[in-house]
Amino acid sequence: MLSTWLNPLPLIAILRGIHPDEAAVVGRALAGAGFRVMEVPLNSPRPYDSIRTLTHTLGNDYLVGAGTVMSAAQVEEVAAAGGKLVVMPHADTTVIRAAKQAGLLCVPGVVTPTEAFSALAAGADGLKLFPADQVTTEGLKAWRAVLPRDVPVLPVGGIAPGSMASWVAAGAQGFGIGSALYAPGIELSEVTRRAHAFAQAWAVISQKSKEERA
Repeated sequence: MLSTWLNPLPLIAILRGIHPDEAAVVGRALAGAGFRVMEVPLNSPRPYDSIRTLTHTLGNDYLVGAGTVMSAAQVEEVAAAGGKLVVMPHADTTVIRAAKQAGLLCVPGVVTPTEAFSALAAGADGLKLFPADQVTTEGLKAWRAVLPRDVPVLPVGGIAPGSMASWVAAGAQGFGIGSALYAPGIELSEVTRRAHAFAQAWAVISQKSKEERA
């Protein structure tokens, strides 16, 4: 279940452009901040090597996989590299079914309710709201009125620590974090600082939610 991985900290680290040589140290830094889910977009340098490095470095307590997965053939390569997660920019049901047949968790990108329900019917484990600003928080509120309650909806694109609360209020259950967290050339200390900033922002949101329910 995707929710099992998201419950501790529902933020997916999107490591676009990462090189295999830095995957281990970046992975450890993110793990130290509480991140448990990481994806290496397939348009990164030698992405399957980075996936192998992350899975070897972090072990079974972390969910590592690929982003920008566009075909069933790529799904097979992700699985061969030890990846357990497929994240897509689109909602191609052929790719979703391939991921599920391979035993992988799958989070396709959707931007309309039609895409969302088609993806769920094909076996999607969660939904990547992408690009998030095209739907807006008001749009997500409308979606949540009809989507199954247990389906994680994760906005991606332009998410910052200070913008997460409004999305959560609209029904988001987590986020994919890209260049606001990691980009090629950023110092490890800065990646670490950003990771902790996101984790701390989520802790504040989570605590406030608990107090409101009490």
